[in-house]
Amino acid sequence: MPAVRVIITDWPTHQTQLSEVRARVFVEEQRVPVELELDELDAGAVHALALDGAKPVGTGRLLHDGRIGRMAVLPEYRGRGVGAALLKALVAAAADCGHRQVTLHAQTHAIAFYEKLGFRAYGEEFDDAGIPHRAMRRGLPD
Repeated sequence: MPAVRVIITDWPTHQTQLSEVRARVFVEEQRVPVELELDELDAGAVHALALDGAKPVGTGRLLHDGRIGRMAVLPEYRGRGVGAALLKALVAAAADCGHRQVTLHAQTHAIAFYEKLGFRAYGEEFDDAGIPHRAMRRGLPD
């Protein structure tokens, strides 16, 4: 079986695969209403897609302002480095776009994961779609 690989893509090219992973993780597993999960920002975002062969297994996006979001990995692929590979690809894409820092809104249970990859939490905990989050940021090299 081929190793999981991460590609940088856009919404028009891989909308079906990106949506499939996000629907399974956010809408089905976490019960986020579909109208909150899908938004107009996808069309202009840089997307990372993790593939096991041709099967989509993880995703994330980078917005024009340097914010990473919609990080999702299918349950059976968690703990295997897929999330870290997605995040590293998005951080590299942000650096390539000239961003000096990246930010994200982490579900509180995932803060330690992001900290291992150089992010630091700031501000108060807040609710997003019924799930507790904290803002996090990471500087990028010049």
